[in-house]
Amino acid sequence: MDGSGSPGSAPLEVAATPELHGQALHDRIDELYEAQRQFFGAGRTLPQAAREDALRALLHAFETKEKLIIDALHADLHKSTTEAYFTEVGYTTAEIKHTLRHLGRWMKPDVSLAPLAIAPSRSYIHYQPLGLNLIVAPWNYPVQLAFAPVTGALAAGNVAILKPSELAPASSAACAEIAREAFDPAHVAVLEGGVETSQALLARRWDHIFFTGGTGIGRVVAKAGAEHLSRVTLELGGKSPCIVTASADLDVAARRIVWGKLVNAGQTCVAPDYLLVEASVHDGLVSRMKAAIRDFYGEDPSKSADYGRIINDRHFLRLVGLIDPDKVAHGGQHDREQRYIAPTLMTDVSMDDRVMADEIFGPLLPIMRIDSLDEAIATVAARPNPLALYLFTQSGEDERKVIERVSFGGGCINNTLAHLADPDLPFGGVGESGMGAYHGRNSFEAFSHRKSVLKTANFLDPSIKYPPYEGKLKYMRKLVG
Repeated sequence: MDGSGSPGSAPLEVAATPELHGQALHDRIDELYEAQRQFFGAGRTLPQAAREDALRALLHAFETKEKLIIDALHADLHKSTTEAYFTEVGYTTAEIKHTLRHLGRWMKPDVSLAPLAIAPSRSYIHYQPLGLNLIVAPWNYPVQLAFAPVTGALAAGNVAILKPSELAPASSAACAEIAREAFDPAHVAVLEGGVETSQALLARRWDHIFFTGGTGIGRVVAKAGAEHLSRVTLELGGKSPCIVTASADLDVAARRIVWGKLVNAGQTCVAPDYLLVEASVHDGLVSRMKAAIRDFYGEDPSKSADYGRIINDRHFLRLVGLIDPDKVAHGGQHDREQRYIAPTLMTDVSMDDRVMADEIFGPLLPIMRIDSLDEAIATVAARPNPLALYLFTQSGEDERKVIERVSFGGGCINNTLAHLADPDLPFGGVGESGMGAYHGRNSFEAFSHRKSVLKTANFLDPSIKYPPYEGKLKYMRKLVG
């Protein structure tokens, strides 16, 4: 396995565990659930040292199982070694290391002085672990989006059951192997399986359900959480727009848009989903994007070691059905046997075209001309809140207008995807693109309850707060008002 291409073809070191069904599945869930309830109830996850030990064990497992993870990602998604490392292995290990560096500070209570009316007191917020967590991971980044939330759960002092995606079976098996190496299953366990497993898990009461995936299943998870009044974090998706104004640096914009769109063959929840380009620079940008595709993946991307594949036949056929041959400006080729779809640019697209109906989640990029930034803002605002938005401009006024007037989860100015690399930025959606956020300290808080505590000293106990109240109102007004 070299440092930049694809992994070797040697068989994976681990196979998926046998999938359980029926009563055997429910018995296994009950066993894990009770073991984790007792493990958490005994306070074993609470000390800072215990949390750090768990994080170090996870880090060690990632370091020793790196080849296993990379081979699994190639088997499921044809990810190259480099892409698998920087989007999955390296990303997750960086998150773990960042958490280890800052955990002690995050765990300290937030202290403040209480108002004079309740003196002598001080107030503080204690970060209480939520308890039993269910983490449901997707197939597109099947390792990173499994263990980045687990990192937050561990940092906050929780236990967790992780359900990987059955659509990425090699990666699911790798996740199970990592958990077996790093954890007592009473602390963190992986339960593999399909829809039946997910339904059985969601039927139970959890202190917190953390779900990453599509909006449709997100609604199912939200309903399951509502049944038990469980806290729910939903990391969903949507059609993330990319706006290019006349002032943009077109050479830079073309490279960064193409890169952000085609990482993981476009199967990224924050990939640019459609492009709104001011008419005066439309043709110049499209020309430069075609050149960037050739520079990145060669004349035939199917032969590139760095270009991925579609996860399965169902998604392949869905994506092929979105390609309008009359509007293809570049690409459009596809091969069902390889589940290959070429990087595809579509121009003269309208909002009524099929490709604009739902999130694409593939290597197709519809491009629309706009006459002004105001038109772009109105176009985006007419759709559900996107998970991400990207703006390419050299105008500070354009930047201000978009940030102030458009609601979206997060995004970049003159870049794509890169906001995910800063652990100090919360990652999450708004409205239909999700609820809640994580990464860095935000992960620690996502898996914690901010418990409010007021502590009052005994040396002073003013009688003004006690009955009888006659004659005390004027003093109370000064204290409280």
